[in-house]
Order: sequence, then structure tokens, then C-alpha cells
Amino acid sequence: MCRAVADRHRGPMIHVDRLTKRYGPFTAVDDISFEVRPGQVTGFLGPNGAGKSTAMRIMAGLTPATSGTATVLGRAYGHLPNPGRHVGVLLDASAQHAGRTGREILSLSAIMMGVDRRRVDEMLDLVGLTDKEAARRVRNYSLGMRQRLGIANALLGDPEVLILDEPANGLDPAGIRWMRDLLRGYANQGGTVLLSSHLLNEIERVADEIIVIGHGRIVAQGTKDALLSGAGTYVRSTDDAGLAAALALEDISVSPAATGGLHVDAEPMTVGQVAAASGVVLVELRSGDSRGLEEMFLELTAATAREEVAA
Repeated sequence: MCRAVADRHRGPMIHVDRLTKRYGPFTAVDDISFEVRPGQVTGFLGPNGAGKSTAMRIMAGLTPATSGTATVLGRAYGHLPNPGRHVGVLLDASAQHAGRTGREILSLSAIMMGVDRRRVDEMLDLVGLTDKEAARRVRNYSLGMRQRLGIANALLGDPEVLILDEPANGLDPAGIRWMRDLLRGYANQGGTVLLSSHLLNEIERVADEIIVIGHGRIVAQGTKDALLSGAGTYVRSTDDAGLAAALALEDISVSPAATGGLHVDAEPMTVGQVAAASGVVLVELRSGDSRGLEEMFLELTAATAREEVAA
């Protein structure tokens, strides 16, 4: 599926350096830098309006940067020869010609990229679109079918890099599982995946690296294991305020968790002993290193979350 298997040990395939995008007084992307390496799925996360889609549009050559650079395979996307043969992009599954059939869309892409037309049938089969569905006009496709067609189009040129913005939108549970397995297999063969998704559970399952952005700035980045590990103890009780006060009297640092409960800078046994002495009933007590991606995400983005259209 991916010709990049020999590139697994190469340097970064996507390199973003001090990238900034302003729209008048509004800064959508604010001086961000990161790298995406081959053989890995990198999750690109953030609340609505955080700047994810804007950054990905700049990487794909659709939006000019105000300053900084975003290169793929060492070049700006627009400077790549026949870019579709190197970078597969899916930013908006609805941005497909509604009057053409799925097969026509892939066939035209194959002609423009100089790809063997047999590749069209291979990609339709890969994404699970039947001959009958491929003959239907895209205006009659469900969102999930458009996502599958978009993935087929992104993979048509056998690229080394995939840049995907919310590719699982509209997919049913079986489709989401299929997408996860597809991207994991692509990366295992040496491909490079930058994936934005609001399905945090799926990102947690498939991603190797995670980048979290809020208000246009990176608030955390690193391996999934490193970001999800945490020191101390997570505790929930019938009286978190009373437990926090009791812990503070013992000079133990406490902070509220975004998902409820407390993060405590002490071992679970110590927290349990303080709770018992204070007569507080514990509901949950565990080491801080077992937190999930949702908890980490909410903590990191609590100050930057907003109810705007995703940007």
C-alpha cells in the first residue's frame, strides 16, 4: 500500500517551523513548531477554533502563512513535483464535485497524477466502495461514503505522507475501526500520518506521537506514553473540597482535575491515610500514571477551549 517502507529511518517528513497565520488582528496559528516522522501516526489535537485546520491547510498549500514555514519531504507543498504522488491530503470530505460519480473523481485524479487507471479499482476496493456505489453521483453519498472516497483519493498516488483532518467523521463504529487499522497499517509500512480528530479514544489507540494545540499555540507535544504518564495520585471522593483541605494541612500539593476529582502530589497510600483520618469516603484512588487521553486533553485545553467553528 505504501512505497515508503524503505524510508522508516529517514528524518522528519513534515517540518513546521515557527508557523504563524494572522487574519487581520486575529492570530489563528501562533508561532508553532513540530516534526512528524515516518513510520508513525501523529495525532494533532485541540478544541474548536484552536488552529488545527488552518495549520493543515498551510501544510497542504491551500492557505499562505503569515510567517514561518511548513515543509513536506523538505519542500513547500506547492514546490513538490506532482504532489499527489508524495502527499495524500483529506481536509474536507464534502469538498468533492457533487455532480460526478465516485469513480469519475478517482479516474480524473489518476489522469492528473499519471497513475495507472487500475489503481482506481484497487483504491475503491481498499476503502470498501462497491461498483454500484462508485457509479453513484457524490451528491447522493452519505458523509461516511464521502470520507471513504476522500481516503481513496488521498491514497491514489501511493504517497509517503498523509495529512488528514477529521477523516472518521460520519463513519459508523465498523468504519472507524477500519480507518484505525488502515492508518496503523500504513504507518507500520513506513508511511507518515498527521491525523486530526475529535475522537480521542481512537487517537489514543492509533497514535504514536501527540501534539496538542490551543488558541493557536502548542500546549503539549511528545510521545503518547510520555504525555499520558503522570506523577502522583488521582482521587475522587464524596467530599473533594474537604479532602483537598485535609491534604493541604499536611503540606501536600493538590489541584482539581478537569474531569472532576483531584490530582495529588503524593503516593496513593498517603492520600488514603489522610482521607481515612478525615472521615472522607473515597470513590476512586489510583496512580496518576494511568490517566487517559481525554483527561489529559481537557486539562491542557481547559483555558483555551471555546465554542467557535473549528479553525
